[in-house]
Parts: sequence; structure tokens; C-alpha cells
Amino acid sequence: MPTFRQRLKPRFAALALIVLGVVAVLLLRLWGMQVLSGHAYATQAENNRIREITLEAVRGRILDRNGVPLVTNRMTMAATVSPTVKDDEEMLARLSNVLGISLSEIKEKVSSTRLEALKPRTVAIDVSMSVVAYLAEHESAFPGVETQQQAVREYPQGSLAAHVLGYTGEISESEFKSRPDLVGYALGDVVGKAGAERQFERVLQGDRGFKRIEVDASGKPKGVIEQGDPIPGRDVVLTIDSKVQKVAEQALKTALEDAHGQKFPKARAGAAVALDVKTGEVLAMASLPTYDPELFIGGISTANWKRLTAKSSEYPLTNRGIMAQYPAASTFKAFTGLAGLTYGVTTPGTTYDCQGRWTAMGDQWPKWCWNHSGHGIETFMDGVRDSCDVVFYNIGYSFYKRDKEELQKFVRRFGFGSLTGIDLPGEADGRVPDAAWKRAFNENYPEYRTWLPGDTVNMAIGQGDLLVTPLQLASAYAGIANGGVVETPHVLKSVLGSDGKVTLVERAKAAFRTKVAKGDLSTMNQALVSVTENGTARGAFAGFGVTVAGKTGSAQVAKKDDYALFVGYAPAENPRYAVAVVIEQGGHGGSVAAPAAREILAALLGQPITHVRATDVSR
Repeated sequence: MPTFRQRLKPRFAALALIVLGVVAVLLLRLWGMQVLSGHAYATQAENNRIREITLEAVRGRILDRNGVPLVTNRMTMAATVSPTVKDDEEMLARLSNVLGISLSEIKEKVSSTRLEALKPRTVAIDVSMSVVAYLAEHESAFPGVETQQQAVREYPQGSLAAHVLGYTGEISESEFKSRPDLVGYALGDVVGKAGAERQFERVLQGDRGFKRIEVDASGKPKGVIEQGDPIPGRDVVLTIDSKVQKVAEQALKTALEDAHGQKFPKARAGAAVALDVKTGEVLAMASLPTYDPELFIGGISTANWKRLTAKSSEYPLTNRGIMAQYPAASTFKAFTGLAGLTYGVTTPGTTYDCQGRWTAMGDQWPKWCWNHSGHGIETFMDGVRDSCDVVFYNIGYSFYKRDKEELQKFVRRFGFGSLTGIDLPGEADGRVPDAAWKRAFNENYPEYRTWLPGDTVNMAIGQGDLLVTPLQLASAYAGIANGGVVETPHVLKSVLGSDGKVTLVERAKAAFRTKVAKGDLSTMNQALVSVTENGTARGAFAGFGVTVAGKTGSAQVAKKDDYALFVGYAPAENPRYAVAVVIEQGGHGGSVAAPAAREILAALLGQPITHVRATDVSR
């Protein structure tokens, strides 16, 4: 009979085998970690010991066409807080008192997860030297707090050209996901948010540097072990002329005052655009109301953001020159007229009888000329000069009866209903309505789908469902002046290298081309000159000294006062510049918008800049 010890031997043997198996597995695992994956684990350990922080490069400057600085950089003292002390509420409260910033604002910035884990959060800029000295003297009371020099944007010309320049700010979560131009950036990086700052972000940003920091087991910094300095961004030269821009902005302000004096008290906004006819260079682009881009330095406050985006503010962040869409009103008659001449619908000598009330579509659909008393017998040329609606009702009705949508096709060749391709973000494309658009727009309202005679007739005078931007108007008139070629408008003139020399030059390129007979262009040029010499804009351009070709307009907008418009180019005999002005709820184009255009053209042409008070009751 086996003893107890003998009976246990098989069990000990099994246990020994299990132990040997476990040891073998552990040895195999150890061998794998040390031999096969040793390098990878060493790298992970090194990464846990060393953290890398990106260093932002100083952004490039933005200059006007003559080298005048519009956006530069300045060094300021900034207070930063390490995210490792985000839970030290007592210390943050002391810092709040010293900086004069609310505790909630500091906590929000310090707790932000949009930045790298160890990157200090900037909580205040333009910190006074007395505060800097106090924080240095009481360093032990403010662990994790540092004051350091930091480059921020500066605007030597104040808010001049704010909509063209744009502003900067930290990348938001939504931008990080939606903007393809930000590939390679990190959350929290300061980037261009609007205008040229956004459009030329990759040029202005420069190359970021880095700082590698050794940390202890708890993740707290021990010291810098390696650093690569950032490379500053390159300077961008714009086509904007700061002197003309200043005149354009002041002209808009004066136009609003004129509108108020003419009993249009709701006039609070407007836009002006000035172009080089031959190159498409944007020499001025003004929009009112405007804003101060300095509000965005270091992050805009909640209160300021609410103020800038409130409905009562008239949306000052909107660049009305390219984003706002308006009825073209009578400024569109130049293109209706050119289309009529091109397709043989009218001739310079064709006569029309304006009795004030027009009933060619039937007595049940009467339409009125702005002059309810009627202009009498008007030739085509007279109709442009006097802005006679009946002349253009007849031309529009003729196009409708031809049933080929020739008017729409023609005006699209001047860029209406399309993006001009300007190198600024946010451009609207306007609208040229046609039968297909109306069917789609009224998909759920069958009774409104049919394209009617009145649709074409309304479009012929720049009303109805037609929408344009001020930039489109200026570009299209530049196209008339340039023989039917519409150049792509642009604000970039050149890019400078680190040595200040030009490394890139923006060249002119055509955006739209249309074949228009020279004789027809000459006819329209003569008609537009008659507008400023003997027609609805004669008061605005009396004694100007340079021949101007242009057209006034007063757009009817539902439940609002009429919008005042003027578009033109000069010198009419050898065009160089085109200007468009729109004053929302400003009343009449000849008495409000045209005087503003005169001032801008004067600045461009070297004429005396004088403000004239004109009278105009036309549409």
C-alpha cells in the first residue's frame, strides 16, 4: 500500500509542471519585451519623460500697395498660467484680483483642453509693468504663473479696412474639423479668422518652433532639454490704397448723414468698392458699420462678441462689399440696354412713349415709371439718361416674348449670379432668376412656379428676384469699360520674403468674357456719360473735372426705405477705375450714393475731394 508521500508525488509533479510553464511564459514575455519590443517601450518611456510644446511664429505683416503698414506686431507682457494649477482656486482668485479679470474668465482659459497638455494658457495681455513686478516679487504666492513677452497684432491705422484685413483668434473645435487649410495645426493655435488674415493664413503664419521639456513622474516640468526657434511669417502686400480707403470709409459716413438729412433716418449701413478696370485690383473696399479688430487680441470677450453679433448692431462683422446681396435697381439698366442692343431688341434711336403708367401686359397688370407724370417720348439714349422705367419695361417685355432667356444669359457673361473669384472668404454669388430657378424655389407652391412676363420685366429694371453684390456691380461696370472683359478682382498684390524682396506677384486674369460689339459698348458709354452730365447724377458730378460714366439706382426692398445706389467708371474716354456705392435705406442714388462715389473717384484720379449736396428723386 503506497504511503501518503507516494500518493502526493503525482500532484507535486503536476504542480511543478504548472510552475515551470508559468515561469516559461514569463521568461518568454520578458524576452519579447526586452528583445523584440525593447526599442518601442524605451521610446514610450522617453515620450512619457519628455513633452514637446510648439512655439508660435510671429505672423507676417500686412501692408497696403504703397508699403503703408496696415497690420503689424508688437511685443507685450502677457500673464500665463500652467494648466497643472487649474484646481488651485485660492491662487487663481488672488491672480484675478491682481489682473483685474474675473475668476470665471481665468478658470475658463486655464481649464481649456484645446491646447497641448503642458502649454501655458495666456490669461491676460498688455499686463502693466507694476503688475509684472508684483508677480515677480510674490512668486511663491503664484505657483505656475509667469509673465513673458508675447507678440500680438497691432493696427497702426486703427479700424481702417477692418473687413478686408480680418482678425485672428484661437482655432475653435468646429474650425479644426471643417477648415482644410488648417491641416497640421493644433487646437489653440492662433490663426486668421476672417478677411486677408484668413485668406493668406499659410503665408502669414510662418513655421512654428518647438520646446522639449523633461517632466517628472507626476508630469510637472523639470527643465528644457531642446528648443527649435520658430521662423516668422512672410509679409503680404495688398492692392488696397490706404489713402483711398480712408476716403471711401469717410464718404460712406457722410452719405449716411446725407440720407438722414433727406428724411431717411433708418440709413445705418452701406458699402463701397473701387477697382482698377484693367487689372481687377481692389483699391478700396469699405463697409459700414465697421468694427475694431483690436477687440480680438488675446481672445474677444463674451460681452463684445454679443454686441458685435446682436441684431440691433446691423452686423458690423459682415463685409457688405462681398457678402451682402441687394436688388441692382436701375444700375442694372446698363446691362438690360446692352443686351437689347446686342440682340437687336432696341437701337439707340428707338423711341418709347412714357405716360407714367404702362399697361402693355394688360390693364390688369399695370406698372408705373418712377415719374408718375411720364417722360413723354423717349429714345433709348434718353431712357438711360432719365432712368425711364417704361423704356426698360418694353425691352424686358420684348425679351420675354422671344422666350429664349437671352437677358439672363447675357448678364451672366458679365458675372452676375456667379462668384467673382475674389481672394477673400465669404463671397456671395448673387442671383439671376430664370424659369428653372423659379420652379425649384417654389417647389411646394405650384401656383407660383410659372415664369410670367412680369418676372422678366421686373428684372429688366433691376428688381424682382435679382440679387447682386456691390463687388459684382463694380466688376460688371469695369467689364463695360474694359471692352466686355471682367477681370478677376483681387486684394493680393505680392508676397515679400524674409529679406523684404518680392517672392510672388499676383497677375491679372479674366473672370468673364463676353462678345459685345464695340459700337454697342460705345453707345452705352455715351448713354452713361449723359447720366452724369445731364441726367439723374448731374448734380453729384457737376464741376468734377473728369468725365464720368455711371448710373444711379434706388432699389425697392419690402418693408424698408429705398436703397440708394450708384455705379460708374472714369475717365469715360479712357477708363481706369470703377466704383460702386450702396447705402441701405438711403433713398435716392443720385443724391446719396453718387456724391460718395464722386469723392472716391476724386481720390483715385487726384481731383479735389469735395462733398456736394445733390438732388434726385428718381429710381
